[in-house]
This record gives sequence, C-alpha cells and structure tokens, in this order.
Amino acid sequence: MHVGNMGALHRYLMAGVGAVAMLSVAGSVSGTAAREFRAADIQEEGYPTVQALLFMDKMVAERTGGRHRIQVFHSRQLGEESQTIEQTRVGAIDLNRINVAAIGDVAPVVNILAQPFLFRSIDHLYKVIDGPIGDDILAAIEPNGFVGLTFYDSGARSIYTRSPPVRALADLKGLRIRVQQSDLVMRMMKALGAEPVALPYGQVMTALSAQLVDGAENNWPSFVTTGHYKVAQFYTVTEHTMGPEILVMSRRAWQELSDADRAIFRTAARDSSHYMRTQWQSWEDQSRKQAAESGVTVIGNLDRKPFEDATRSLRDEMRANPKFGPLIERILAAQ
Repeated sequence: MHVGNMGALHRYLMAGVGAVAMLSVAGSVSGTAAREFRAADIQEEGYPTVQALLFMDKMVAERTGGRHRIQVFHSRQLGEESQTIEQTRVGAIDLNRINVAAIGDVAPVVNILAQPFLFRSIDHLYKVIDGPIGDDILAAIEPNGFVGLTFYDSGARSIYTRSPPVRALADLKGLRIRVQQSDLVMRMMKALGAEPVALPYGQVMTALSAQLVDGAENNWPSFVTTGHYKVAQFYTVTEHTMGPEILVMSRRAWQELSDADRAIFRTAARDSSHYMRTQWQSWEDQSRKQAAESGVTVIGNLDRKPFEDATRSLRDEMRANPKFGPLIERILAAQ
C-alpha cells in the first residue's frame, strides 16, 4: 500500500478510536445503556394507577433523552398479582404496581399499612406515606428483593355483597367473602366473623356470578370497573383498610442503573404518584354515581366501632412486634 494511503488509514482508524472513546465517555456521563423496562399492573388501561405508570414512562423518557422507556403491561397481561410479585423478585418484571396487602406475605413490613382501621382519614394516610415514615417503609423492603419507589392512593376498601346486605357486624357471620391472597387480610376477615375465600383478582366476577362467594371487599373504582356492582348490589361503607398501592422495582433492574438514572426513576415515580392522585378523587366520585344509578344500595350509616373492636387483636399483635411497633406508633402519632 502507498505510504500516503497508509497515513490516511492510520488517521481514519485513530479518528474512529477517538469517536468510540467520546461515545463511551458520553454514555458514562448520561447513564446506563438504553433499555425498555417492563411494568406490570392488573388494572385496566384507563385505571389511575395504569395512567400513572404511563405518565412515569413519559417522565423517564424526557429526563433520560429517550434512552430509557417503560412498557406498561396492564389488565393482568403478565399474570395475577401473586404471579407478578415473584416475577419481579427474580427480575423477569422490572416494575410492578401492587397493593400492600398482596405483597405483605413476602415483604412483611408493608403489612403495617394494610392493618385494619389504622388510618383516621385519607389525609392521615397521605401524611404518613409522603413523609419520613413512608420513606422508611420503602427502604425496609429491599432485603426482601424489591426496591420501593413510591406509593399510589387506593382509597378505602369496603365490603360488598350479593345478599344479604351487611348492616351490622353480626350480618357478616358465615358469609363467604373474597379477599386478597394475603394472610393478614384472611385473618382480618375471620376476625369479623366471615369466611375468607382467597381468590386472584381476575376470578372474582366469576365467583360472584356463580354464587361461589357471597361478596368481596375493595374500593369504589375497583367495585365498578370490574363489573362487580352488577351482581353484588349491596355496598357497606366499612372502610376497614386504607392500605395504599406500592410501586416496586426489581433489584436486578435497579442494579443496572447508574446513580443518575436511579435519581431520575425515583423522582419520576414520585411525580407519577401526585399525578395519579389528581385523577383518583374524580374516579371515586364517578364510580359512586355509576353504582347508585345502577341500583346499588349503599349502606353508609354503619356503626364501625364493633368492626374496629373485632380486629383490635391484629393491630395489638403487630404493635407488640419490636420490628414493627415503633413504626406503628409513629403512624398513630402523625398529625
């Protein structure tokens, strides 16, 4: 080869090396390599938690210059909650929106937030999950295989039945009530005198329609979006729990992120939580209206004290646990 050509080739190769080096430096500055993260939610596409995850995708995309995206699999596309929890723990799912009661068996600290009659109001709940107590609970689940990012509102859960209507604690005795696949919730329902039937979320409508269960318990939007209100036309406003939803990330996915990208994901998650709350109240109001218009009997003038008294032993048991007692005392003291 001609010497001149050799010189040109050398300059070309060196330019290429320099370009690769510059790209490498740029990559290390901006964060980890581009990736699409898989997120799971059992609710339908229009549900506020799903919309919050889609909002988070937009925030992450904007703040990473399009390097990272979140693909949201809603409507149980990746399985029921009990299935997605394990998939998240092993890293097959990157992000997962789960109710605290559903994940409580594998991350016991979040059972604190699912305790019956723990929160005085939704404002009390917000005070807890938006502050240092919420941060401490999110951090405490990491040894269980998850990185806690934020909480989403889930309103208050109440009991609804096909028949008979529940107007007092005694009316629950012997009723088969569907509950989440959670040891705590099953024990709570037993304490109330009912027979708990643990079923995946997607099977509840079939169980209600076939009279395999007499009722279930959930918040207003879930009661309506699932169609349960069409067959269970008595809604008793027990508001027995206000356990929020929790957004977790698999430790495997988290470990792949740079510190800068971790900060972006955390901030985007918190922003998506506030975005979700702007929708939640209108969803609750709309759901109540739709249920009432369809003929649902709402039993709102309930004496809740017998319900609280019946479940007191569950709260006392957790308060006596040295791991959880101090957190519960901080929650009760929150103003």
